Amino acid sequence: MTGPSPCAGEVCVTCADEAVPVRVVAVLDGALARVETGLGVEEISVALVDAAVGDVVLVHAKEAIARLDAAADPAGAG
Repeated sequence: MTGPSPCAGEVCVTCADEAVPVRVVAVLDGALARVETGLGVEEISVALVDAAVGDVVLVHAKEAIARLDAAADPAGAG
């Protein structure tokens, strides 16, 4: 997917004022990744974490801030 993220409503799930768990579906060049949010796929930065396809990461303001353990299963992203 290219272009703007498929945000629903006034804000994107990954742009909201809280961190949300999402599943990485693709790792891209430039420390970027595509993630499944439960509402669609969005592109985020993974510059601060070591993320791979299948990992669940905690995202705030389109920036992955932590990788969660394998038991984490974000709603709609599994």
